[in-house]
Amino acid sequence: MALKILHNPRCSKSREALALLESRGLHPEVVEYLATPLTLPELQTLHRQLGTPVRAMVRDNEDDYRELDLADESLTDTQLLQAVADRPKLLQRAIVVQGDRALIARPPALLNDWLKQVDLG
Repeated sequence: MALKILHNPRCSKSREALALLESRGLHPEVVEYLATPLTLPELQTLHRQLGTPVRAMVRDNEDDYRELDLADESLTDTQLLQAVADRPKLLQRAIVVQGDRALIARPPALLNDWLKQVDLG
């Protein structure tokens, strides 16, 4: 399975993550998720790959987060992921995916150790 980055070219951290991958001679599939939003099932798969709480996937500093009252602890994981599917700018960035594993590369330096652990073969 190919290396993939869920990328927002307007985000400096996302650009840094992509540059770090490329500096290692890696050429990931670049998915500009704002132009091609992930569906709820794709986000559910991503959640499993990340192995983190759903809330870690959501940008809580966005106006949409406050507008939708996503801080409400009674919201289910599915409700949170549906909000991200509906408003993709709520997705943390950048996210790098390889096989059945994924990483929120924030800060991008987290990629260094993660790349040692994944099979890029």
